[in-house]
Amino acid sequence: MARNAPAGQGIRVAIVVSEFNFDVSMQMLERAKEEVDFLGAALGPVVKTPGVYDIALATRALLDRTDVDAVVALGAVIEGETHHDEVVMQQAARKLLDLSVERAKPVGLGISGPGETRLQAQDRIENAAHAVRAVVKMVRRLREIA
Repeated sequence: MARNAPAGQGIRVAIVVSEFNFDVSMQMLERAKEEVDFLGAALGPVVKTPGVYDIALATRALLDRTDVDAVVALGAVIEGETHHDEVVMQQAARKLLDLSVERAKPVGLGISGPGETRLQAQDRIENAAHAVRAVVKMVRRLREIA
């Protein structure tokens, strides 16, 4: 890569986003797209899932594609009256990490929660950009050691 090339040049990032808590997650999606563009990466497929729990399956399908270098998972797990939010977040995070290691491609955890209010989730929309930056850095670093 040329010295002055954008950080993400030659990197294709796919995004999986939960439709649950739509008002927050769609803002996260837009922020992630902006960051992909800012870094000079290419935006791959964008897949919407019903909820955070469903993100792992779509992520697996995207990681199996040869035209995808990394996936960013986006969503907001807002606290309810039970501990369901904790179960959803723990399982999603664990499975996404497993998929990343199994497929040897970065998966960015841009899912906020558990235990957050809607207002806290809105305050964390910027985490979508952090997840994009993380996967772009990891793709570059993996290429350096390959």
